[in-house]
Amino acid sequence: MAGSNAVDKAARYQQRMQRQKQVVDAAIARAGQEKGLLLILTGNGKGKSSSAFGMAARALGHSMRVGVAQFIKGRSDTGEEVFFRQHAEVTWHVLGEGFTWDTQNLEHDSETARKGWSIVQTMLRDAAYDLVIIDELTYPLKFGWLDMELVLNDLRQRPLMQHVVITGRGAPDLLCEAADTVTEMRDIKHAFRSGITAQKGIDL
Repeated sequence: MAGSNAVDKAARYQQRMQRQKQVVDAAIARAGQEKGLLLILTGNGKGKSSSAFGMAARALGHSMRVGVAQFIKGRSDTGEEVFFRQHAEVTWHVLGEGFTWDTQNLEHDSETARKGWSIVQTMLRDAAYDLVIIDELTYPLKFGWLDMELVLNDLRQRPLMQHVVITGRGAPDLLCEAADTVTEMRDIKHAFRSGITAQKGIDL
């Protein structure tokens, strides 16, 4: 009896997997279009920039050229920057001067963001860049330092096969509507709230 139950279980499992394979194969067959994607990584949870840099590593594995522009963050000693600057295929720009509570100067922050966006524009107009990561862009948009329509127009006008990843909390609705893929990171628990400082290799 036990042997018979095991055979039935195995047969049911095989049938489920066959049906699942048919669904997946059909979805893959329908997804025949190729284009440069706009991806948004947002939400209050940890991992937005880390996910973006994971895609940068993936792109390098395919011999693609990557451009990185970091708004807000003003430091240049993070592990990801040290690692990716070793690759000739990566161009890395730190455009910020620290968090807004560090600078405390609206006019200065706005000017810094506009200068930073002019650098991003050069990458968005250059078909040699296969992937452009715009880290923490949501903040300059949220605070009104950058014009939303200008940003959206630059994103629309980029080369056909260029991929763009944008990170940051509170991604505006218009930006999400323009995106091909939007992922929201949910904050359930964070070590910092328990008094644990940022850790090398994990947080920076």
